[in-house]
Amino acid sequence: MIEAMTSTLQHRGPDDRGIWISPEAHLGHTRLSILDLSAAGHQPMEHGHLVLTYNGEIYNFRELRKELDGPFQSDSDTEVLLRLLDRDGLRCVDRLCGMFSFAAWDQSRRRLLVARDRLGIKPFYYRELDGGFAFASEAKALLELGRPPADPSALRDVLTYGYVPTPKSAWKGIRKLPAGHTLVWENNRTIIERYWRPEPRVEITDMGEACERLDELLREIVPLHTLADVPVGVFLSGGIDSTVVTSFLRRPHTFTLGQDIARRSEAPAARRAAEHFSTVHREEIAGRIDLERALDMMPAIFDEPYGDSAAWSVWLVSQLARSEVAVALSGEGGDELFCGYQWYSRYFETASRRWARTLGRLVPPFTDLGRSLHRRGATGLAKYASFLVVFTDQQRRALIGPRLEHAHEDDLWHFRAHWREDLDPIRRMQWADLHTYLPDAMLTKVDRASMAHSLEVRPPLLDHRLVEFALALDPDLQRDIPGNKGKLVLRRLMADRVPAGHFDLPKRGFNLPIRQWLRRHPGLLDGALDRLADAGLIRRQPTAHFKGEQAWTLLVLDRWMTASGTL
Repeated sequence: MIEAMTSTLQHRGPDDRGIWISPEAHLGHTRLSILDLSAAGHQPMEHGHLVLTYNGEIYNFRELRKELDGPFQSDSDTEVLLRLLDRDGLRCVDRLCGMFSFAAWDQSRRRLLVARDRLGIKPFYYRELDGGFAFASEAKALLELGRPPADPSALRDVLTYGYVPTPKSAWKGIRKLPAGHTLVWENNRTIIERYWRPEPRVEITDMGEACERLDELLREIVPLHTLADVPVGVFLSGGIDSTVVTSFLRRPHTFTLGQDIARRSEAPAARRAAEHFSTVHREEIAGRIDLERALDMMPAIFDEPYGDSAAWSVWLVSQLARSEVAVALSGEGGDELFCGYQWYSRYFETASRRWARTLGRLVPPFTDLGRSLHRRGATGLAKYASFLVVFTDQQRRALIGPRLEHAHEDDLWHFRAHWREDLDPIRRMQWADLHTYLPDAMLTKVDRASMAHSLEVRPPLLDHRLVEFALALDPDLQRDIPGNKGKLVLRRLMADRVPAGHFDLPKRGFNLPIRQWLRRHPGLLDGALDRLADAGLIRRQPTAHFKGEQAWTLLVLDRWMTASGTL
């Protein structure tokens, strides 16, 4: 069984494979060799009474190694982590700078020690069994133990968020460990605790001080994230975040995916930035894709319904980058840290109106006017959610079928768990983004789409020191509400370092032109809607004109249901 489970994760580690077996525990590992490419870095790795299987990178491992007793058998961060665990137990996670997900079996105390990095860059799925415990980087490995039924509440969540929120998975009994948490399994009991507790408080109110401290952090952190014994590149989209990352490196290899619709493509901006920073640049244009192929691959890549069409774009640019490098840096996290999303301004643009709430109940929900009225009538958390959910509350009521109708009572439970009324409105949204949208949507997308090509992607802007710095900034230094501009600190810091006007370009994102492509496949969506309706997941909406991401979410839900055998 452990051989079969390990085989499902071969794409995450094609360079080496190991199995460790004892009467009480079985560990498997597939290795993507990044540091110490020799056999000395083989996993699972054993030291004393501990056996470790670990996914990720500890960027300060050489500094930590200096305080540990030798002799060392390798030049890997794995061995340093293992010895730290042996000396300090799970308290050592506070010392780690990096992205990680690991499990160590303690043979002497017969317990499992688990931790996931602070922001949730690396995944951890687990399944409590009768008298046992199983875990893996992806749910597909746990399905080898038997396929449990789908979780109706999770499928309903997909129609709200576009993804399955932590700690749920699409499968009953399979769960995700939240970011910044440890887990201990001992005596058939699971204990989960949060170890990283950043607290937003205003400590920096001067723009000059903010720029100076940010510059110092980026100069240290970005180059540190290139730590590797293999080639490293950068995803360069042309936006602010990836341009900032590129600017702190010397002649990196950069990779860009453009689109064949010029107004949606960031390739020209990326090309301009690449020339400015003298990178070794490669570019590829995503033309008309085979939608059937893309949709068929989504269940295998994500194991769960995942409704962001940008996932396919990341899959394509990862394929391009993997032809030259094994590691790529990305700009993920910049929007959350420095309030770059449009909803940070749009939240304040119009006051909530009672008349809009009343009229919104009368207008057909699947119209532009209906959606606009739903947003104008919302307040507080509901207003924030209206910018992120796939379907509005009124649309969900009309759409959700009998199978999901009573799955749970609060569709916004995930946002609500991290919505803090005690914070400034901008910081309130930022806090919610960091705990929900970032780990469950953005980081999940990048991890699965890149690791499908055995490419490790590192987001230096999500180094926890940068996150703590961003949470200490005065919100007035983050976003200019009247001017509808975010990332003020980044803009000020980089003003003289990028091509003139580069940061004034419109934000385009990575999403695919779904509606245009569906016009060439008129029966594709109709077939999916019919199957979902027949299964009781939705109610058919004959006159509905779905937005692009709404259509994509329904399409991937249909493909997942079909692939998982639940339709």
